[in-house]
Amino acid sequence: MAEKKMSSGRKNHLKSLLLQIGEMMLEQEALEAKEQKRRYMEERCPPLSIPGSVQELQELCRKLHIDIDTVDEERYDMDSKVSKSNKEIEDLRIKVQDLKGKFKKPVLKRVRMSADAMLSALLGSKHKVSMDLRANLKQVKKEVKEEEKQTSDWRKNIEDKAGMDGRKKMFETEA
Repeated sequence: MAEKKMSSGRKNHLKSLLLQIGEMMLEQEALEAKEQKRRYMEERCPPLSIPGSVQELQELCRKLHIDIDTVDEERYDMDSKVSKSNKEIEDLRIKVQDLKGKFKKPVLKRVRMSADAMLSALLGSKHKVSMDLRANLKQVKKEVKEEEKQTSDWRKNIEDKAGMDGRKKMFETEA
């Protein structure tokens, strides 16, 4: 079954209708929020009547301080509940990540493959790469060093060079 394609004019008309409906819903939500806020303020904050005498003003101040204290206690309680909930949410998120991340690794079989075969399997048949590294190396000929002097007993050399006579002989032989 082939679906009919909508014309661009019809699409634009439907899109504009959806936008209008969404805009009306947003306005309605804003009005409801404003009305709810007004009702809450009327309930919590009765209209203020300022008394004329000092005694009544002091009593009003005490009452307001008590109200402020109760509101602060409620705010603190709500903050602690929110922070506790946030901590629980974070812990649960970490647990979910841990559970998603754990899985059994399959036992891999050992495969004997030459380096050329492995490269061709990884790179495909288009790339021709040779791993014959020995062909690229220079051939070095080993030279056997001939020993120039045969070393004699070191004790004899020391006895010969000991004293002034030995030093004199050393200079004479070199010159």
